[in-house]
Amino acid sequence: MNIPSNSNYPVTDEVREAFAITLRGCEELLPQDEWMRKLARSKATGIALRIKLGLDPTAPDIHIGHTVVLNKMRQLQDIGHTVIFLIGDFTSMIGDPSGRNTTRPALSREQIDANAQTYYQQASMVLDPARTEVRYNSEWSDPLGARGMIELAARYNVARMMERDDFAKRFKEGRSISVHEFLYPLMQGYDSVALKSDLELGGTDQKFNLLVGRHLQSEYGQEPQCVLTMPLLQGLDGVDKMSKSKNNYVGITEDANTMFAKILSISDTLMWRWYILLSFRSEAQIAALKAEVDGGRNPKEAKVALAREITARFHSSAAADAAERDFANRAQGGVPDDILKLSLPLEGGLPVGIGKLLKLAGLTASSGEGNRLIDGGGVRVDSQQISDKGLKMGVGAYVLQVGKRKFVRVTLV
Repeated sequence: MNIPSNSNYPVTDEVREAFAITLRGCEELLPQDEWMRKLARSKATGIALRIKLGLDPTAPDIHIGHTVVLNKMRQLQDIGHTVIFLIGDFTSMIGDPSGRNTTRPALSREQIDANAQTYYQQASMVLDPARTEVRYNSEWSDPLGARGMIELAARYNVARMMERDDFAKRFKEGRSISVHEFLYPLMQGYDSVALKSDLELGGTDQKFNLLVGRHLQSEYGQEPQCVLTMPLLQGLDGVDKMSKSKNNYVGITEDANTMFAKILSISDTLMWRWYILLSFRSEAQIAALKAEVDGGRNPKEAKVALAREITARFHSSAAADAAERDFANRAQGGVPDDILKLSLPLEGGLPVGIGKLLKLAGLTASSGEGNRLIDGGGVRVDSQQISDKGLKMGVGAYVLQVGKRKFVRVTLV
């Protein structure tokens, strides 16, 4: 049923609540008045809005920074709208130029297929699979063909394409811009046409591409989608965006104990930003918790609650309970129950130096690194801090510890 976009529908309290849920933690919502009208129409007619998120499977795994947008999808899913998880198997072969100062190398079909296998499985840890429409943009992009691609390209001009910051910067600096890179925002925009989306989500670096979708929907006679951008999540250091290359990330496939401990390592200030972007608690509940902390409650209790929630989401409540006990045990100088156990033979029956033993146990990359950690007070044997780099270890069983979270139980024979 086609309903005119300019029809007047009442803005009820439920519509206002849905609007507030949309805005929670977002960077930008464009245009806000159009989205309010869409929400009011949906409430009055009972027709769910179509909300799209496209992800190119450029890597096999995602971290919790990637789930910021997925969390927003889940929030909108929970108030009754249709969410479309779009896997960009076609656009991955072009390569998204967003934020790039050089041409992004295209992936092979084999790489894309391998990565796509894990993407939705991981995303389903956040989204409700039973209420998620999963699509691949090769469905409509492959049949488009050369003629269709030319007709699509005719609906957008070069001047507007060059308004894009990364293209403009590269052109000014004389850096290469391949013609196929112009096709990426066009194909992402055409996804919105094919799916008839009402709202498209993305990171702040995707704003240009999302707006291309609005333009192309108008070109094809559709009601334009609204666009919502979410901020990039700061990593464990509280400074840079979460990134595996910066080693400031929490992977959603990491074991529960590591995930729990990493979340507890963030600053008290960053914790509240993570609550807004990652927690499924309501804003009112988060505000009440923050008021309790401001009133004297230990902020660590709030951080533990956040760590439990996120760990349970990607593992289970039982795993989160166990991770909390494990963390408390380590904080008191205890040893986890589930540490790696190794049996190592002594060469010629002679004792081995502690630095070499750390390397043999896989706790350090080299004996030298082990010695440096000893100098820094970061090595324990049987819960006792070691300061003697010349220590020799003979036949027996020992618990080796490096830092707060790396343990190995070694038996020397």
